[in-house]
Amino acid sequence: MRSRRWDGKSGCAVEVTLSVIGGVWKPIILFHLMTGKRRFMELTRRVPNATQSMLTSQLRELEADGVVIRHVYPEVPPKVEYELSEFGRTLVPVLLAMREWGETYRGHGSTEGDCQS
Repeated sequence: MRSRRWDGKSGCAVEVTLSVIGGVWKPIILFHLMTGKRRFMELTRRVPNATQSMLTSQLRELEADGVVIRHVYPEVPPKVEYELSEFGRTLVPVLLAMREWGETYRGHGSTEGDCQS
């Protein structure tokens, strides 16, 4: 799966990774999708500092990159769920490593302010 923003002409592998998951909110969104499907409003509650428009924008980019799948159900009111694609699930070890590094950096095992997936 190629990133919609990556031309493959230059740069290192870390650049490729960051072209897909870089930004303030994308890793957090992906972390919350690791355990399964989430509705948009559930994601807004789990990522309260991101505006709804920013969350929408980030989800659209992740969907365009093939990392997230958007499911729309023909219901009233509309029901939309997001989940990691098979390609997106390859990022789980990366996200867990980021969490582990953050726990170490934050204060050697403190769970204060911990992300709950």
